Amino acid sequence: MTIWVLLAVLGAAFLHALWNALIKLGTSKVGAMVILSVAEVPIGLIIALPRPAIAPEAWPWVIAAGCTHFFYKTFLTFAYERGDLSRVYPIARGTAPMIVALFGAVFLEDAISAAQYAGIALLALGIGVMARGVFTDGESRRLLPFAVGSALATTTYTLLDGLGARISGDAIAYVAWVFVADGLIFSCGMALWKGRAVFPAAPRAWAVGSFASLASYGAYAISIWAMTVAPIAVVAALRETSILFAVLIGWLAFGERMTRDKAIAALMIVVGVIVTRL
Repeated sequence: MTIWVLLAVLGAAFLHALWNALIKLGTSKVGAMVILSVAEVPIGLIIALPRPAIAPEAWPWVIAAGCTHFFYKTFLTFAYERGDLSRVYPIARGTAPMIVALFGAVFLEDAISAAQYAGIALLALGIGVMARGVFTDGESRRLLPFAVGSALATTTYTLLDGLGARISGDAIAYVAWVFVADGLIFSCGMALWKGRAVFPAAPRAWAVGSFASLASYGAYAISIWAMTVAPIAVVAALRETSILFAVLIGWLAFGERMTRDKAIAALMIVVGVIVTRL
């Protein structure tokens, strides 16, 4: 991996943490996520329409992934309403690869090495320390079920996307259509649930939400490009440095409390994810 690819992947990790921070920044977390979702639709269409049609068998996977993203975004939004970015993001982001690795070991034909089992154990310990901090630092304990719910949804759509992309015949077009389905399902679902008031009126909110959507796609696109020129496992592992970026953004930009245990737990989660993906 060249230094330029390394910097690009680190940039993608930062963009992923950034769009989460932008959602956290908004006074209405749900409204910010709705704007991000609305902006996903034209982004997805611009990418998908010029490409060959995906296989008809892939459309149920697109819809299933879009529905799963609804739960992912809902849980993540509610978690950010109840807790710090530097607390929620590592739990939500770190739990998912641990569950995927364990699921693959039990239900798929994926061999798990001793080092990867050690990584899973380190992940579990780091997440446990991070979750314990909620009880010891006086934060709202209600963030935990929503952060874990977001991780479970992430696990589900990761597995759906992996299988759906294989069936589609064109992974890029498949993901673009998932963007469209995701954007439509979440924005329409929230409009039906909470009414028209869920759409913020302030132009600044639309500007921030649209930028968050671009950052979300940029994080994905850079990662996919990097996987074409560098080892996939290495790119996937480096991308998880987004956890450290989220912790730093929460501390430096939002003034969130940074304790020694929180910093150690975040580092453990990052190392655990890297080990499980190498």
